[in-house]
Amino acid sequence: MSGQAGERAAAPDLRLMFDALPNPVIILDERDHVVAVNTAAEDFFQASSTVLMRLSLPELVPFSSPALQSVRQVRESVGVVNEYAIGVGTPRLGGERIVDLQTAPVGDDGRYVMMMLLRRSMAHKFDLQLSHQGAARSVSGMAAMLAHEIKNPLAGIRGAAQLMEPSLGDADRSLVRLICDETDRIRQLVDQMEVFSDERPLERRPVNIHVVLDRVKQLMTAGGSEGITIREDYDPSLPAVHGSSDQLVQVFLNLAKNASESMRASGNSGELLFTTAFRPGVRLSVVGSSERISLPLEVCVHDTGPGVPEELLPHIFEPFVSSKRSGRGLGLALVAKIVRDHGGVVECKPRPHKGTTFRVLLPLTPATENAPLNMEMR
Repeated sequence: MSGQAGERAAAPDLRLMFDALPNPVIILDERDHVVAVNTAAEDFFQASSTVLMRLSLPELVPFSSPALQSVRQVRESVGVVNEYAIGVGTPRLGGERIVDLQTAPVGDDGRYVMMMLLRRSMAHKFDLQLSHQGAARSVSGMAAMLAHEIKNPLAGIRGAAQLMEPSLGDADRSLVRLICDETDRIRQLVDQMEVFSDERPLERRPVNIHVVLDRVKQLMTAGGSEGITIREDYDPSLPAVHGSSDQLVQVFLNLAKNASESMRASGNSGELLFTTAFRPGVRLSVVGSSERISLPLEVCVHDTGPGVPEELLPHIFEPFVSSKRSGRGLGLALVAKIVRDHGGVVECKPRPHKGTTFRVLLPLTPATENAPLNMEMR
């Protein structure tokens, strides 16, 4: 045993571990003076550790910041305190930025306090997801109203036009056919919107997301995707998704069709790339509950098209928002609804060079939440 212990690698230096933390961390003494910062904190405040360690907390955060109250509360309770969406920084140190703050005692005597700043990027994505949920719910109510208030009168209009047709001349019959065609078109639009009013619980089961994506690829190939190269880059050991296979096919088929149409409209032959990966550490709080859902399964649809206009990016999943001239703006709203029903998150972002990436984060099946990841799913 002693020989094995001697062969073990030495533990890394604590300072190296401190600097390796990806989030800014500040250690305060009993007088609220900064006594230690990591490299991420230097980058965040745009100041060296030497400069930061000359300051006290009131000099580091705005006057009356919740961060000051958090530190006081930690010292009194010797417990962890979390604050969300607070402003930190001063004009001298780079200006105010919005972060989530976690404050905790170092040791049991409350002498030293650690502050960790969590950048708002992921939290902002979740906020956007909540707004997508609200948009989907508003369309749900509108769809139910349209189904009741519009479809029945449309049936009456179409029936009356058909009754009139035999007694009319050829010229007038063309007008009757126009009435029937337009009522059919409106009814089809209402039928599409009715999907949003379906709030029945999902029939969930373990779903192999690669089987879903292969099905989408088959449908895209059969539906005519000439000039579009479809590639895949999968993590073969990905665990199962907890959801509906048919609805997930609908999600990624909508995303793939949008990407394909965008590339063809721009005259670009283009490439469509499906990727999957396991991203541990992403967790979403459930509103009104202390429960937190893990969203480690990442599925992306990448394209090389012209991209989404910057002004549309914050609203791309809202109903009736579309970058296509003839688009109705319902496809991505439906994507947002289905992903929401699965307890997941969807986002749209530009690719570094050219094109767009749609990223979907989904939960594991409960049975595989703590299972090893070396299972072959394909």
